[in-house]
Amino acid sequence: MACLLETPIRMSVLSEVTASSRHYVDRLFDPDPQKVLQGVIDMKNAVIGNNKQKANLIVLGAVPRLLYLLQQESSSTELKTECAVVLGSLAMGTENNVKSLLDCHIIPALLQGLLSPDLKFIEACLRCLRTVFTSPVTPEELLYTGPDHQTILFNHGAVQNIAHLLTSLSYKVRMQALKCFSVLAFENPQVSMTLVNVLVDGELLPQIFVKMLQRDKPIEMQLTSAKCLTYMCRAGAIRTDDNCIVLKTLPCLVRMCSKERLLEERVEGAETLAYLIEPDVELQRIASITDHLIAMLADYFKYPSSVSAITDIKRLDHDLKHAHELRQAAFKLYASLGANDEDIRKKIIETENMMDRIVTGLSESSVKVRLAAVRCLHSLSRSVQQLRTSFQDHAVWKPLMKVLQNAPDEILVVASSMLCNLLLEFSPSKEPILESGAVELLCGLTQSENPALRVNGIWALMNMAFQAEQKIKADILRSLSTEQLFRLLSDSDLNVLMKTLGLLRNLLSTRPHIDKIMSTHGKQIMQAVTLILEGEHNIEVKEQTLCILANIADGTTAKELIMTNDDILQKIKYYMGHSHVKLQLAAMFCISNLIWNEEEGSQERQDKLRDMGIVDILHKLSQSPDSNLCDKAKTALQQYLA
Repeated sequence: MACLLETPIRMSVLSEVTASSRHYVDRLFDPDPQKVLQGVIDMKNAVIGNNKQKANLIVLGAVPRLLYLLQQESSSTELKTECAVVLGSLAMGTENNVKSLLDCHIIPALLQGLLSPDLKFIEACLRCLRTVFTSPVTPEELLYTGPDHQTILFNHGAVQNIAHLLTSLSYKVRMQALKCFSVLAFENPQVSMTLVNVLVDGELLPQIFVKMLQRDKPIEMQLTSAKCLTYMCRAGAIRTDDNCIVLKTLPCLVRMCSKERLLEERVEGAETLAYLIEPDVELQRIASITDHLIAMLADYFKYPSSVSAITDIKRLDHDLKHAHELRQAAFKLYASLGANDEDIRKKIIETENMMDRIVTGLSESSVKVRLAAVRCLHSLSRSVQQLRTSFQDHAVWKPLMKVLQNAPDEILVVASSMLCNLLLEFSPSKEPILESGAVELLCGLTQSENPALRVNGIWALMNMAFQAEQKIKADILRSLSTEQLFRLLSDSDLNVLMKTLGLLRNLLSTRPHIDKIMSTHGKQIMQAVTLILEGEHNIEVKEQTLCILANIADGTTAKELIMTNDDILQKIKYYMGHSHVKLQLAAMFCISNLIWNEEEGSQERQDKLRDMGIVDILHKLSQSPDSNLCDKAKTALQQYLA
């Protein structure tokens, strides 16, 4: 019998809780405003620290009523304020609570509240907004994000109004002002240029930031000040060789990477430092020799260690859940450190188990860690030496190909860019990558809607085709299809067009290959060449196209496709007389290959070109002030005399 009683007891307790919660909601509808106010105050006291009560009240429909009262003109300011406080308390519960508040359109109501003349009500609305926006479930676009919004705040005097708060007696106020400046300056040259010249009590803002990042200041203040100076530097407002960057900001950020710091401080320090040094080789060199940074970052992968100094179980649990953020930050910083300098790359790769760690990072469950690992690998793959040694020893291409099979675009862009490096002619990885089905994968990328992926796909194919065997070239043409090749030749993205022309040029190299490809695709290729030479393209595009024609002219049978096409011959003649030397030289290569007298049929070709006036142009060019052009013209004329 005891077993049968268990369920009814639970139900009665639940209905009791719901009944008491219902009582709070019912009082919100009382016709007496004073009783409504008292009901909201009692509700406020009931929900503090009680997540179950918060959930009950939301289920019972308290939120729409509280928002209604908050927006009613007839509601007293005190009632509106108490409503905002209760809503803020509900938002401090679970993520589901925040979702429920968002579904009831809490944000527009609170923003409207900011127009009130009453400071207490404004403060309550701001507190509630802050709580809602610090929740991960709240979409950022609901409030100010991006350069346009930075500009709106800037134009409404945000800089001047916030600057004096940096001297406030309240630490909290100073910190919020600092955070505001870091957000305003991020990737915003207009704001950053203004901040450099702002005076606060006779002192320039950068000087105040430098004081705030001194060692005796709280870590949070040091970090945020360093971020402000970093963002101003990256926006071009402070030079990279300025003492406040080299001697203050950079060392401060390196300090944040030490194992004495908390996990989140180490993450933020490393990520900010990575951003600071990313475009500047000198800062990369300085950072690499500051406080043994490269070795220090290796500790990011051993965290928390078995001899961890963390005694607080809650902190240990938190850090175990967030340890992947350390790995992500380390990969990001290694990528920036190794972006340009060969010696730094060597040091990074020689750091204990570094390549193994990167390879492991490529298959982590966290997308952000995978992306950071690929970026790190991409940075290191710029080294010819490492491509030939470490990358081959660790068969890096295997996990990379796996990453490319199924990944978000942001990872695909970096991974495919790295694949371009692994497919360079001197890379030992080129052969096994080809055997693992890379051609189909890359041809697939050329059809992406993302221009960066199209560029990388065609770029990798271009590298693959360089000095390749006929079979590989045939595979590329078959997988890509002539239709897709010509779609790429009319792509609106200039980089795609240039890399496609580069691919064609590499496919059409060595005579047997040229003749073979032109025998099957000659008509379409000549058509594409004609369209490009007639189109509104820049010098580089036309030069590359003329170089393709020069390659075709080097074929044994392929050159007849030029000689029997009067339109193309007239175009070559036109570019021989062009005002741009690059185009004249490229056209000269075509002519030289067509008239070379050791080859069969050269006499007929020479005669036809003489009749077109080519010899007269060669005589003119042999007097050219450009020595290169002059020499090429003289060499061509000798073919007629031989």
